[in-house]
Amino acid sequence: MPMKIFVWMLAVVAGILASCAFITVNVYFPEKEVKKAFKTLDEKYLGKEGGEAPVPEQPPAGAEPAPAEKPQSRFEGARWPLAVTATAWAAEDAAGGLVVELSRMPEVVKAYEEMRGRLTTLDQLRDGGIVGETNQGLVTVRDPSRIAGLKGAVDEENANRKTVITGMARAILKQAGKPDTPANMGQVLGKAAATYAQTKQETARPGWWIQLQNGKWVQK
Repeated sequence: MPMKIFVWMLAVVAGILASCAFITVNVYFPEKEVKKAFKTLDEKYLGKEGGEAPVPEQPPAGAEPAPAEKPQSRFEGARWPLAVTATAWAAEDAAGGLVVELSRMPEVVKAYEEMRGRLTTLDQLRDGGIVGETNQGLVTVRDPSRIAGLKGAVDEENANRKTVITGMARAILKQAGKPDTPANMGQVLGKAAATYAQTKQETARPGWWIQLQNGKWVQK
């Protein structure tokens, strides 16, 4: 009898451990804040119209903001000064925190600098209907006969955008206090890409081709 009980207990423990292995902790995706952060980053690094106010420069490590620069509580109905420090903004605003986090990623900053360098070329391709904005935040060639020698620019643009989207996914996990595991990244990466696509499509010029969430292509 004792042996049977022992075996039964082992089986129960093994079942519990096995069930725990399949438990997935859901990661909250702050879509509104992510979209705002993407628009702010575009305004900061690309100078795109319609974005939020640029993020101020980060203060030196360990530096405290001057009393006049500290933001007042939003519950007091006060409006934040544009010169508020990045550290204070991150503490008060989730979107600002995401912007600050991405601005601290060298690979993301470099990606934005490279995207800014080809912005004129990309706009010309979009104006001519040669490329379009996909529903996953990338650029795709719609008219290969007219892309000429600029296919490389499209590929480089997409590589930069993937860097930005991946950076946003990591920032979301950090803000949520979740580890940067493949499982957690899998939960937020696709949503970050779709939100980035929405940001790009909302600021697209009339006549540009955009891909809807159902896969259909339309001209804005």
